[in-house]
Amino acid sequence: MEDWLNDYFNRYKVALFEKNVTQELLQLKELCLKVKASNNKFLMAGNGASATIVSHAATDMTKQAKVRSLCFTDASLITAYGNDYGYENWVAEAVNSYYNEGDVVLLISSSGSSKNIVNAAKKAKSLGLTVVTFSGFDEENALKQLGDINFWLSSKAYNIIENTHSIWLTTVVDMIVGKAEYNVS
Repeated sequence: MEDWLNDYFNRYKVALFEKNVTQELLQLKELCLKVKASNNKFLMAGNGASATIVSHAATDMTKQAKVRSLCFTDASLITAYGNDYGYENWVAEAVNSYYNEGDVVLLISSSGSSKNIVNAAKKAKSLGLTVVTFSGFDEENALKQLGDINFWLSSKAYNIIENTHSIWLTTVVDMIVGKAEYNVS
């Protein structure tokens, strides 16, 4: 079991400390500041744990960084749009319903191949919106191919990918705030 744990935590070490995403973090910070200055917003979506991550990110972006953000995690939105447009299209249709010119769409799919998330990226691109992606698995995954700023992790371990995505997103919030330790009330 000790060997298994050492391997597991070494994967986190690689993901967090050996994968250099400095340029992507700086690009996303600047994009956030641009969105804030123009009074636009981020539209965010993911499935499962990625939905939880975008929910946390949207709250922190809005509350701490003062960058308006919303996520598509409301059960009635998901079920109504899924029922009317099909599960593969519900996020794309939500983007279509909630976007304004100049908004940014931030999408997470650990595999980079979730149909509803990929279709949302296609819709966002067709609307002329900037797309930020977070993914893992195959470096040439479908979601990453559609992004303007791409955060990608060479892993097939969902927990490692998802937790790393969360850390990267909250790091951007801290970059905007200008410090890592601050009062959030």
